[in-house]
Amino acid sequence: MSELFDAVDALVASRATLPPPAERKRLRTAHGLTIDEVAGALKVRRATVSGWESGKTEPRPPERDAYARLLDQLAELYPAPSAPEEPDAPTVPATFTASPNPAEAQALSAGAAVEAAAAERTAAENPQTSPAAPGAAAPEAATRPARTTRPSSTSRRPGAKKAAPAGTPGGTDPRFENGPLAVVDVDADGQVLAYCTGGLVLDVPAKSLPSLVDWTLREAKLGQPKLSGPGKDADPLIVLTPSALERYGLPVALKDEERLAGRIPEGHKVIKQLVRTEWKLTKRGFGPWARIYRPATGSDRQCVQLCIPSWNALDTRHWGETAQLPPAELARVLGVYASRVMTPRGSTAVTGLELMTALHPPTRASEPDADGKRHSEHNPGSLGKDPVDCAPCEAPDGHPLLKDLPRFHVRGPAEKLFEEAYDWARPMTDAECTLRHLVGIDVNMAFAAGANGLTVGIGAPTHVKAPVFDAKLPGSWLVNLSHVDLSRVKVGKDTRAELDASLLPSPFTPKGERPEGPAWYATPTVAYAVELGYDVTPIEAYVRYENGRYLDGWYNRLRDAYLATMADLGVDADLEPADFLAAMDGYRGRDPQLAIVVSAVKATVKGGLGKLRERPRGEGWRPGEPWRALSRPTWRPDIRAAVISRTRINLHRKIVKHASFTGQYPIAVLSDCVVYAAGGESPLDFLPYREGKPLPGGFKLGINPGLVKHEGTQSVLWGEEVRERFNAPELNLARYIKDGTVTDVDNGE
Repeated sequence: MSELFDAVDALVASRATLPPPAERKRLRTAHGLTIDEVAGALKVRRATVSGWESGKTEPRPPERDAYARLLDQLAELYPAPSAPEEPDAPTVPATFTASPNPAEAQALSAGAAVEAAAAERTAAENPQTSPAAPGAAAPEAATRPARTTRPSSTSRRPGAKKAAPAGTPGGTDPRFENGPLAVVDVDADGQVLAYCTGGLVLDVPAKSLPSLVDWTLREAKLGQPKLSGPGKDADPLIVLTPSALERYGLPVALKDEERLAGRIPEGHKVIKQLVRTEWKLTKRGFGPWARIYRPATGSDRQCVQLCIPSWNALDTRHWGETAQLPPAELARVLGVYASRVMTPRGSTAVTGLELMTALHPPTRASEPDADGKRHSEHNPGSLGKDPVDCAPCEAPDGHPLLKDLPRFHVRGPAEKLFEEAYDWARPMTDAECTLRHLVGIDVNMAFAAGANGLTVGIGAPTHVKAPVFDAKLPGSWLVNLSHVDLSRVKVGKDTRAELDASLLPSPFTPKGERPEGPAWYATPTVAYAVELGYDVTPIEAYVRYENGRYLDGWYNRLRDAYLATMADLGVDADLEPADFLAAMDGYRGRDPQLAIVVSAVKATVKGGLGKLRERPRGEGWRPGEPWRALSRPTWRPDIRAAVISRTRINLHRKIVKHASFTGQYPIAVLSDCVVYAAGGESPLDFLPYREGKPLPGGFKLGINPGLVKHEGTQSVLWGEEVRERFNAPELNLARYIKDGTVTDVDNGE
């Protein structure tokens, strides 16, 4: 009988009565719901809901019944008006319900939408709890949107107001109650909408790009509070979709010559509009990440950052398919990143560098002078506002400090500091070939962990002849480390281990080769030689007496962003090893958008460190001439070298500890990935866990920066076949261990 009842229910649902298309749209907008939200609740595409509201298509079961139920509930709340509404103020709000965390809000379920409607109806029917009743409790505006009218064509007010949910950034700073950014799009009806974080949608009255900039600064309430006391609030970010580009007279895609130049021509009509309205562009012009501003007057800062995804502003290597997401989802991805890292200022590399400056602004306000006035002064612990010269050994090829070198001169280790990540491999031993698997482990946020607690130079270097090495003094040291023998090294305070040095990479060179004479090293590398039990006698050094832990705040911010996002994906920091491996399996599929944020955070770390030694980027540069990046106080190759040095040493220390305890040696090392031969497919098949406890000082499974995760497993036969195919006994298998795909021979570059 139940089957018959189900059939009857399905038949009724298939003919569920629906209001006319125009009424469907009125009911949705009257409750502050967007098409994206309804589509998410009913688990259909945005275009499907749009078709229902335009009358082009009709819903089918089972969605039809749920859709009818939603509309019935909304019709009780918002009866059809008995008289035409005022033509200049139609009641079409532009907000919808925000979750307690606006940067990470999900679309409401159909049931949640109905419950919200029922709650509002109950409140309206109960005079004791109604906001209009004397002595009534506060309304639910803290967690639900207020219904407002859309502005008329002459109004320049935002189309909606939102009471900020408690505990959100918007709740603590009313200047930025709508979040750090907005994605501007044009809907099917030609209405310009700004999709903000937390599901908020604003009407945009601007008819031109200059008026959009003006609206953003005056009325949109977008931005982000400063990250440091002496710093500046983040400028609002406006992301323009292709439809918005067309609306404001900009090309949807750049031509080849514009793409190469990184900007549209100075004579473009939109740039002329900006000039006429006294807006300025930075020197990089109007490109994928354009900054539009007016010179600041006092504390009044007027600047808007534009991001144009269709102009390749969001590099697919780090942002995946973010540029192809619908506006609300695009706002979510960028909003989570902005709330946890900072509002993007350009590429992930640019943002990584800007984060350093935001946490350590170059100047601060002084104490009041005799007249009670404050002045700008150097902010202690920052890199200041003026660049400093690097040491000659730290200068990359082509630097002005090296302009007197003979042409085509190749600097060797005794002339050039060369601290880079590992790229080392070796042939497998006979014993290793008898095992079945090659297992790769990868250090989480390795370079961020290398920056944590690291003392780096703040000011200019001082040249010292025949110095006494000081492990606490950051700098570059010319010293001979060829006498360090890895076959007998200290692995503890009073413990020495005998190892097979032929199976280990040298800690002193990126290629793992033993040094043959004096070479320049950063402080962490020389300090490790001392830690291994060997004396060092530097020949000369460039040391920095003004120093500090400049990168600690930067590390903490990025670590917290990474851990919070991984926790959202179901990977917590306190999982047991087996549970951690299980949680990591397929974590990206749980929420692909948050997985994109994880990739962007990682790229921010590596890119930010890379920017510390940015090389010339065209611009007609010639060797021996300065290039643009040298004018930045954040052009600091010594800091980059110190972080890479410490990261490589941290990894080598774990490798040595593991070898001394287990007798196992790595097959290959690439940057932060290490490959071992093992009898099983899991890292637990070779990592020495005892009663759930890892080897002290060795590899430990976990999500925290510095701990390791499973990178990939292939068979030993795969490794041997690949090396034989390319006739490369030392092919770096760590490069391909993740999925086993080898596209070309490894030439080491």
